[in-house]
Amino acid sequence: MKLIIQIPCYNEALTLEESLSAIPRHIEGIDELEILIIDDGSEDNTVEVARKAGVNHIISLKKNQGLAGAFRAGIDACLRLGADIIVNTDADNQYEAKDIPKLIQPILEGNAELVIGDRGVATEEAFTPLKRKLQTIGSYVVSKAAGLEIPDATSGFRAMTRDTALRTNILSNYSYTLETLIQAGNRNINVTSVPIRTNPPRRPSRLMHGMVDYMVRSTITIIRAYAMYRAIRVFFTIGILMALAGTALGLRYLYFFLIGQGGGHVQSVIVAAVLLIIGFQTILNGLLADLIASNRKMLEELLMRRKGN
Repeated sequence: MKLIIQIPCYNEALTLEESLSAIPRHIEGIDELEILIIDDGSEDNTVEVARKAGVNHIISLKKNQGLAGAFRAGIDACLRLGADIIVNTDADNQYEAKDIPKLIQPILEGNAELVIGDRGVATEEAFTPLKRKLQTIGSYVVSKAAGLEIPDATSGFRAMTRDTALRTNILSNYSYTLETLIQAGNRNINVTSVPIRTNPPRRPSRLMHGMVDYMVRSTITIIRAYAMYRAIRVFFTIGILMALAGTALGLRYLYFFLIGQGGGHVQSVIVAAVLLIIGFQTILNGLLADLIASNRKMLEELLMRRKGN
């Protein structure tokens, strides 16, 4: 059983050595353990620190791709290197590396295909009260969208099987955490969470440029991913609501017409017609989106087979 621990890095020279030294080099049930660094266009000596620490593999991206791009490059590299289990962690030593054996245990026992490290966001001392509340609400929304129970949806400390990695496709340019969970839920991947420990923050988050920016980007990611995998439900719901509103206005006009007051409510007919037309077009778009989704599933199956070769 081969485990590869991947660490996306962007200008992490000050914290990377400490993060690497904390990683256990021997784990029960694992025959081979390797460390992969994804250098996301760093402008400092991150690569030199990694080489000095003796990491097994370094992937260097020519320019900064962002967290999602670095994660995607790391997964592809781990698959090429023959990983049976992939663990993703951060370079800033946020997550307690000694919990890696606990993180992969459900996979070794055959009880999970994707394991999320749960920081306990509702009580995480490093978070402000507002961030705790938003993280809790966000995890609840993602859980509903994915059809899973995920107490810490934004945790980057996670482990996955090779098969899960083959079935994971990252489309977002922002972050992978939310999108991959919605994918997993809609692909019936067995997901579980385990409590993990964290270390005091060493620097501010580079993913968040203010709470409003984080909320907007996360909301867009959730809606996009949900609409992609539940297209017919989204479009049908919107279309039917609009069609019902149009029908209600039409019936309202009919009522006034029957009592001889139809002349003053012609605008209701116009609005009703517009809503009915848009509603039916939205439903048809839902059918088209569902056909596209079916085609996408076939393409993803072909892509998975190609990755596995």
